[in-house]
Amino acid sequence: MDLADLKIFSAVAREGGVTRAAERLHRVQSNVTTRVRQLEEDLGVQLFIRSGKRLHLAPAGQVLLEYADRLLNLAQQARDAVQDVTPRGLFRLGAMESTAAVRLPAPLSEYNRRYPGVTLELRTGNPQQLATAILAGELDAALAAEPIADAPFEKLPAYDEELVIVAAAGHPPIHAKGVPPRAILTFENGCPHRKRLEIWYAEQGAMPERIIEMSSYHAILGCIVVGMGISLMPRCVLSTFPESKRLSIHHLPKGQDRAQTVLFWRKGARSPKIDALAQILAAPSPAANGKRGPAMTRVG
Repeated sequence: MDLADLKIFSAVAREGGVTRAAERLHRVQSNVTTRVRQLEEDLGVQLFIRSGKRLHLAPAGQVLLEYADRLLNLAQQARDAVQDVTPRGLFRLGAMESTAAVRLPAPLSEYNRRYPGVTLELRTGNPQQLATAILAGELDAALAAEPIADAPFEKLPAYDEELVIVAAAGHPPIHAKGVPPRAILTFENGCPHRKRLEIWYAEQGAMPERIIEMSSYHAILGCIVVGMGISLMPRCVLSTFPESKRLSIHHLPKGQDRAQTVLFWRKGARSPKIDALAQILAAPSPAANGKRGPAMTRVG
């Protein structure tokens, strides 16, 4: 028993005979007759009471017709859903913490407003964690800083972030050949900003004494304020920190002070939900600039 059988059965039941059903379905009468008989044989019951050229539903046929209508309607709904370009259903999105905290509130609010049929779920992590989750089928798409592997993913540019070294207010200028700080405050391995700062110091041949791993930017900034160490982060994060005047900002050399955040997803898995987010992210919006206050110096 398949949907084609049920469609033929339903047409015969409603038209009261094979001739009119065949005309409605654009089939030859012999084909309709054969399919009805095969369905009766498959189910082991009589579906119609035959009276001349007229066919009346038998009790078993009346039961089957109710299920046939439900199944055919459900099949049509499924067909409409997969062909519909309107975003709907669960959208599992991943993002780096800085992106989730600073960049996404406005576009995701707009997404919810435009597409109430979508349920958004947001998970934070570093690029490696987010990429692994996408390949495992746990996320539909994510926003993370480059580099993101080209082979398994498709991606679109989302944000161009300015990266700055943040220290306590009054901290001496941070130079390439200067004395390294006692500690770097950062996220766990896999954070691209941590890797960039580690490489920068390694190139100078003078690594900080310690790397202290923390779980949030606000915790990192709070520890920077009291002089525990320094950190490299997107400048936009400072806009969310109420004590930003207690910080100083030190710039990396040109060419090392930018990070591209991309929206990426598994190759071949682009969906209307991803397209809708990409469209919102591409729309002009006010830049998330940091509050004025911290002193700024250029790293030599």
